[in-house]
Amino acid sequence: MNLELLVWLIPLPPLVAFFVILLFARGSKLASDLVAVVAILATWAIAIIVLISALTTPQLGQNPIEASLLWLPLGPTAETGLRMGVLIDPLGAVMLFFVPLTATMIFIYSTGYMASGHYWTEVKASEGDPLPEGAVVDEAGRALVRFDATAWKARFMAFISLFAGGMLLLSVADNLLLLFIGWEIMGFCSYALIGFWHNRVYPNEPKRITPMLAGIKAFMTTRVADVVMLLGIAWLYSFTGTLSFRAILYNEATLHALEAAAFPNIAWLGGLSVAGAIGLLLFAGTVGKSAQFPLHTWLPDAMEGPTPVSAMIHAATMVSAGVYLIIRMFPLLTVGWHGHGFTLTMTVIAAVGAFTALFAATIALAQRDIKKVLAYSTISQLGFMVAAIGIGAYIAAAFHLMTHAIFKALLFLGSGSVIHAVEHGEEHAHHHHGHHFPLDFDAQDMFNMGGLWKRIPVTAWTFLIGGLALSGFPLITAGFWSKDEILLDAYLHSPVVFVVLATAAFLTAFYTMRQIGLTFAGSPRTHAAEEATQTDWRMNLPLGVLAVFALVAGYIGVHQDFPVLGRLLGSNPFKNFVGQTLLEKPETPPFVFVPLLVSIGVALGGLFVGWLIYVRKPLAAGQEDPLKTFLGPLYTLFERKYYIDELYDLIFVRPSRWFAERVAYQLIDRGIIDGFLHFVARSAEWTAFRNKDFDTHVINAGADELVDGIGKTGESFRYVQSGRIQQYLAVAVAGLLMLAAVFVWTLFLR
Repeated sequence: MNLELLVWLIPLPPLVAFFVILLFARGSKLASDLVAVVAILATWAIAIIVLISALTTPQLGQNPIEASLLWLPLGPTAETGLRMGVLIDPLGAVMLFFVPLTATMIFIYSTGYMASGHYWTEVKASEGDPLPEGAVVDEAGRALVRFDATAWKARFMAFISLFAGGMLLLSVADNLLLLFIGWEIMGFCSYALIGFWHNRVYPNEPKRITPMLAGIKAFMTTRVADVVMLLGIAWLYSFTGTLSFRAILYNEATLHALEAAAFPNIAWLGGLSVAGAIGLLLFAGTVGKSAQFPLHTWLPDAMEGPTPVSAMIHAATMVSAGVYLIIRMFPLLTVGWHGHGFTLTMTVIAAVGAFTALFAATIALAQRDIKKVLAYSTISQLGFMVAAIGIGAYIAAAFHLMTHAIFKALLFLGSGSVIHAVEHGEEHAHHHHGHHFPLDFDAQDMFNMGGLWKRIPVTAWTFLIGGLALSGFPLITAGFWSKDEILLDAYLHSPVVFVVLATAAFLTAFYTMRQIGLTFAGSPRTHAAEEATQTDWRMNLPLGVLAVFALVAGYIGVHQDFPVLGRLLGSNPFKNFVGQTLLEKPETPPFVFVPLLVSIGVALGGLFVGWLIYVRKPLAAGQEDPLKTFLGPLYTLFERKYYIDELYDLIFVRPSRWFAERVAYQLIDRGIIDGFLHFVARSAEWTAFRNKDFDTHVINAGADELVDGIGKTGESFRYVQSGRIQQYLAVAVAGLLMLAAVFVWTLFLR
């Protein structure tokens, strides 16, 4: 079996499916479903074969599955230049485990989720024209009609296939350039899929961000980071002459050269090396892609896309790619670190990650939208991983990346199932029971839910499992084991990071139980919740599969000295396997009870407090959030996301719009460019008219005068040409007589 060929084939089926759907199956929802699902199943099957081979390969870190070909010849010989290739080492094998798994579940789920639904869109009508049938007018004076959310399902399946193909390409890439190509494919797909329902508007909320604007926001924000990242890639290539992971990260001489090269010696940079500077530039890509502060604002608004898109972004693709980048580049980011005394690059990474983890967790406390709670949860959990890289916890970061992708995919798919059920409940209550809902009824608002445990039990149980994994419920969830490893490393290496992350973990458990309580506990707070239902097996099957992995996936990374379970489960096989990726296998941190007890305490404590407030005494219809009374002004601050969006609008968006309109458009485009072009045009026009005048009054007039003169001369000679022979003879005789007279006078008389 040619494993190298199989690795090349892993990203191919979804990429082919994208073109097949757009070219041949665009008009058929069923055909597009089949093409997309068959393609991702083929990829999953190939990935499993390669994964099994990788797991059974001795010393995979030293003998990875790899292949490459010359892509762009550069230099004196035909063999020098940029090479494109694939690489499956232990870290790549981890990616092959969870990326195809979560993507496959999301694809199957999408075939059910995108099979029904409606949303509001604005119709433009001239004044006096009758409104279309079924149209309503909202408080903003806009004419709105219901639009079929399934109208473009085939295109959705095509784009989500391309999205998965981009992430798989990134996962198997053996160099930064090919990784960046997959990275940018996902950037385009995020724009296309977040803004997929581009004509959607929200009744009575004209200032609310729409899917179209959210897609633009995501694209522009991540492009800023990608430009900085590209500078880092170019700098790295100019220094090393290669972008190959193995040639750079598995080469002591190259790493030492990067460490030894001095960056401009500026005091406040603390002797930053070229490696550190390049690392920070690459880390900027992670800040944008993984929505870390201060480029985090695009991710919550990305929830405007269909829920399967949210799951793809948060679990299988987009944000995972950012963390994968810094895990992959870990040897470069930690150049100069010898187990103590963090480098400047590591300090920046740890600070950004820890701050983002706590910052986003506080915002999640006060959100009403079920998906936005999960969005800020994702930002926070990614902060855990980023902080782990910053403190040198390579294994813990990779472990949490894997487990988080699984339970976050479960939670997002569960939230989509909830939204679907409430939307169906709204339609059923309206059409069958005559209940009327406000025009701006929000099926994603948790305060419009409640009592869904009995209505959608499969979703409720699986969502509970995902929520407990996110909270780090001890011993039985994957999230506990991976988060505990991060807290252990933080406790041993950075007490400040440990305290910040422990606080964020407590808040995570609290807002997760708040979300579960508001959504599933108590009695329904609206008629839509009373009639909610969701029984589509295509949506329930992925929830069940992911729930199983959310429980058991963590057992492969239990600390080897953990009481009883450590030895029972094989002395931390995840650490022993993934550690081979590095030149030097990372040391296992000693087992300490303090961070373990803190991890258990914050998880159970947060869940218990959330249970006391939102489950033991569920909210009634119309009741205000109890947290609002307790937090006071802080609740508003958290609810408004620290006014970061408003701040960015003030200092970036408005000045940019003013510059674009007044300077770029009016001054440069219309004033200078158009003015110059108009001057050239007017000059050419004046020259043309002057040329016309010269042609008319000089050339044409002179020719006309000549012709007229010749004509008049001819007219004068008409009288000589009379046609009478006698007259001609008389004239000839007269002429002869005159000549004779002149002759005689000349000879004799002069």
